[in-house]
Amino acid sequence: MTETGAPWVLREYALLADGERGALIGPRGDIAWMCAPRWHSDAVFSGLMGGSGCFIVAPEDPWNVWGGSYEDGTLIRVSRWVQSGGAITECREALAMPAEPGRAVLLRRIRAVHGDARVVLRLDVRAGFGSHPMRDVRLRAGEWHARSGPLRLRLCGAPEAAPDRDGVLTTRITVPEGGAHDLVLEIGESGPGPSPDPGRLWAETEDAWSRAVPDCGDTAAPRDARHAYAVLHGLTSASGGMVAAATASLPERARTGRNYDYRYAWIRDQCYAGIAVAEHGKQPSADRSVRFITERILADGPGLCPAYTVDGGPVPGERSLPLPGFPGGGRHVGNQAGRQFQLDVFGEALDLLATAARHGRLDRDGVRAVETAAQAVEENWQRPDSGLWELETAWWTHSRLSAVMGLRAAARELRHPDADRWTKLAGAIERETGRRCRHPSGRWQRTSGDPRPDAALLRPLTRGHWPADDPGPALTRREVERQLTQDGYVYRFRHGDQPLGRAEGAFLLCGFLMSGACLADGRLTEAARWFERSRAACGPAGLFAEEYDVTQRQLRGNLPQAFVHALFLESAVKLAEHGG
Repeated sequence: MTETGAPWVLREYALLADGERGALIGPRGDIAWMCAPRWHSDAVFSGLMGGSGCFIVAPEDPWNVWGGSYEDGTLIRVSRWVQSGGAITECREALAMPAEPGRAVLLRRIRAVHGDARVVLRLDVRAGFGSHPMRDVRLRAGEWHARSGPLRLRLCGAPEAAPDRDGVLTTRITVPEGGAHDLVLEIGESGPGPSPDPGRLWAETEDAWSRAVPDCGDTAAPRDARHAYAVLHGLTSASGGMVAAATASLPERARTGRNYDYRYAWIRDQCYAGIAVAEHGKQPSADRSVRFITERILADGPGLCPAYTVDGGPVPGERSLPLPGFPGGGRHVGNQAGRQFQLDVFGEALDLLATAARHGRLDRDGVRAVETAAQAVEENWQRPDSGLWELETAWWTHSRLSAVMGLRAAARELRHPDADRWTKLAGAIERETGRRCRHPSGRWQRTSGDPRPDAALLRPLTRGHWPADDPGPALTRREVERQLTQDGYVYRFRHGDQPLGRAEGAFLLCGFLMSGACLADGRLTEAARWFERSRAACGPAGLFAEEYDVTQRQLRGNLPQAFVHALFLESAVKLAEHGG
């Protein structure tokens, strides 16, 4: 939130995350969104949706310009302000790592780079999306303690602050030139432990990031690839579950009703991320994705849900909040997709598990998960589903081709007694889908009754090992380019007869899918062009949202969108392998 209470456009926000929760911070030092203690918990700072609660550390002088950057390969953010008279103030910020699921620890270090740093601090923790003001606010041994709803909090580093009658803590802090001042905010389900040591917390956080994010000098975009790794790691819990995004109800397009809560782990998105990391090398984060997918398949079998909480729990149904919502967006949390049947998630899971097997990283439980997923496909592939885009129930081409892709990958990578059976099943699904969903031109179409192209088809057609003499993949790619692209960006599908961009923005995932499809077809220059165009559609913090408004050059949808960062990483790896 700005000083006037209005939110910033999405490109101006940066992300702090530790795997168990995340925070969006605006350019004026305003933390406008954070759910605690977990991703799917209620927000304690909900200004992004028009609610109460904030944690602001900003220059006292409002006449300033802002900037900032991440420390390489981390989600440690350094906000920077240049003020009147040339004073330069920075604030180094991070969620402390390694993280505890039940406790958020937010670190902020004010640094006076040039001239004295004079900043204002305002802390207003409001659990329950703003419904619980701070209470029992007490100063004990130089530390502020308080409660907000079921949560307890402690603020260290501001003993001179004073609470107003609503419990909001405010103060002014002066740091001499060249000096630094630490603030530590803890929010958890139980009371805080011993007093924190900021130096130790910073050192542990730096070490955790250095161990989590590899060097990406062998990719087509090393610095941005490292950042993508950091974003994916920051969105992934120690349980292995990765949230699709840190936010809820941010609009894909104003007043269209397309506003969803993405603070949950989508099976499909998790597979995209796991494959991208595995394609780059043997990284622990890929193993965590495999473990999470394996556990979910073995627990739920053919009843596998499209999405879960990061700890494997059910996604709650939608409910409306008494908040204004982000301008043009909604005010809902929860997601009905958690109860849908989506056939393609079994194909994506098989593709991930097969990738793990190819790298020698699939254990016995993983093999059992492959068997279970393959059986689920065999029993359900003719059943209509909600599909990748979670629309009406139909016989979606993408879902069937994803199943073919996954079965073929499993048969190819696992030395398993059922490999021939999986291959035959993949052939049967392909033939029937071809009978229903091949366009007379030879390309693939959305459904048997909808002849239009769908950019989602590029994924299974790129990874499905189709016969070299089958023109379907290339013809589909050309039709997607002809009908679903504008100014170098790719849209998912057409909404009726509306022009591209009217109903929603370009879908950044699809831009990277197009790059991969061109690469698979030996069109390296075109692949690089699609990659670079989509890569440019981010804000100053290097975060991709789900969509991009081509005309207004704005981010749309929830932020940051994990599967876009995953496909960016995979594209950067593949381009480098092909000399791009």
